This record gives sequence, structure tokens and C-alpha cells, in this order.
Amino acid sequence: MNNYSLKEVMNKPERLAPGHRMCAGCGATIGVRAVLRALDENDHAVIGNATGCLEVSSFMYPYSAWEDSYIHNAFENAGATLSGVETAYRALKKKGKIPEDVNYKFITFGGDGGTYDIGFQSLSGAMERGHDMVYVCYDNGAYMNTGIQRSSATPMYADTTTTPVGSQSTGKMQNRKDLASIIADHDVPYVAQTTFTNDFKDLHTKAHKAIYTEGACFLNIMTPCPRGWRYDTPDIMKICKLAVETCYWPMFEVDHGKWKLTYEPKKKLPIEDFLKPQGRFKHLFKPGNEHLIEQFQAEVDRRWEDLLYKCARG
Repeated sequence: MNNYSLKEVMNKPERLAPGHRMCAGCGATIGVRAVLRALDENDHAVIGNATGCLEVSSFMYPYSAWEDSYIHNAFENAGATLSGVETAYRALKKKGKIPEDVNYKFITFGGDGGTYDIGFQSLSGAMERGHDMVYVCYDNGAYMNTGIQRSSATPMYADTTTTPVGSQSTGKMQNRKDLASIIADHDVPYVAQTTFTNDFKDLHTKAHKAIYTEGACFLNIMTPCPRGWRYDTPDIMKICKLAVETCYWPMFEVDHGKWKLTYEPKKKLPIEDFLKPQGRFKHLFKPGNEHLIEQFQAEVDRRWEDLLYKCARG
């Protein structure tokens, strides 16, 4: 994957079959397909999946869209489940019950509800113990599967069904949790944040590095949801690009403790450019709410400067 070839990556066999029931334009399945393309073709995988949009739409017993071994588990224990499977695999390898030339990789997918919130304890435990696995969060910024309720990944002032905008409310009151930085503080070998930009090279490269770095690794992928974010479905790539160019969603990695910015905008765009195409932020552009956008911009700037400091420090 170091000698990146888009043609080679895209010609790999799909490991997520078509015909699942995810919404048209869903960012989650785009992210999953991109991550699974990073697997070497001869390697097997065991996929874990926390309850959420991805699970209920890709696995309707006895039918599955997954070409690899697949485990659906409850919201709260995706990290623990794959930890156990990875430990059993190592034990069986040691006893000679799995041939030496057979390689399995362990990848868990969870939405932000099952990762930032309900599943955080098992994720934190798996990372701290150092299991040889990758946890991938498809971050769409809310509990989309159950009706677009706020999560700790939901950005400030977003309009959700549990933080509705009205005469007494301007949306969610709290800033979003910076989960990639929190997992990096677990002292794991590799953490990265990415999304769908620049022919997916950044995502493919980071996914391959995470899968083939020994130990516990974490990927946080922004996967826009047209239903919850309320943008025109074909505009998903535009939304991702604006998230990166405004520095709302910085692209970086932490490789064995070394912070590195993997993309820096030539000209940082104002946060309005990212907010305006999304219906969940429509209220911010009403007269009298200018100060809310200023507060949002101030928080983006603060986090961006903090990230630049970490990367400069190494």
C-alpha cells in the first residue's frame, strides 16, 4: 500500500456484497468497503459489528452481506467480542491447530453511538490490553439507526430529535468528543482520522497501516449521513471536502506516539462553508445567531491549533 495504485486497490474483490439495505448514499458502507479493500487478498478476516445502521441493514439472519466471518454483537461489547476472538486465535495458533500460513485479521466496525458512548468501555479495554485488532468507527455524528438522536460525536448546535431547535433551544449544547485523541492517549501503536477525499488515498493508506500494524489500532472515519445531516445525497464528497478544508475534520495519524498531519489545507475555509449545506445547521444562519457560528469557529480553531502543536512536537 506504500506504492499506492488506485487501479490495483479498486480492482480487488469486494468483501461487502451489494444488496444490503443501507440508505442510498450512506457514508458507512462507503467507509467499510474502503477499509476492507486494504486487506491483502490472501488474508482472511473476522469482522465484528456493534448494533447500528450497518448491522441491521447488512445482516438479516440468515442472510449476510459480509464475505468474511462476521459477528454481530450488542451495542456495548464490540471491542470485547473481537478481543476474545483474537485471543482464541493466538491460542489456537500456538497449539498448532491453525496452520502457520493461514492469516486472520480482526476488524470491528461501530457507529459513533456504539463507539463514543455505549461501547466506549469495551473499546477502551481492548485498546489498553493491546489486542492485535483494528477498531473502525464510522462516525456519522448521531444515533441514526434509531431516529437521529444526539451522541457525544454530534457537533455543537446540531439539530437532532433529542436536541431539537426551537424558541428555547439552539440544538445540542455541548462540543463533540475528540475520540481519536482520547484513544491516542491509550498509548496504542496506531490511531488515525480520515474521510472520503483525494481519491480515497488517505483512507486506503491508513486502513492498510492499521490492519498490518501489530497491536491495537483505531480508525475514526467521518461517514456523512444524508438523512441525519440533511444535505443533497449526491453531495457527500463535497461535504467531506468542506469538513477537511475548514479543519472541522482534520486528517492526521498518531504512529507509535508520533503525531503527524496527513493533510493541511492551503487556505483554511471558514466553518460556514461546511455548515451551510446541511439542514441540521439551518437555524445558525437566521438573523441574530451570528454569535453561534462565531463560537463554533472558535472551537474549530482551538482544536486545530492544538493539533498543529502536537504534530510540531512530534
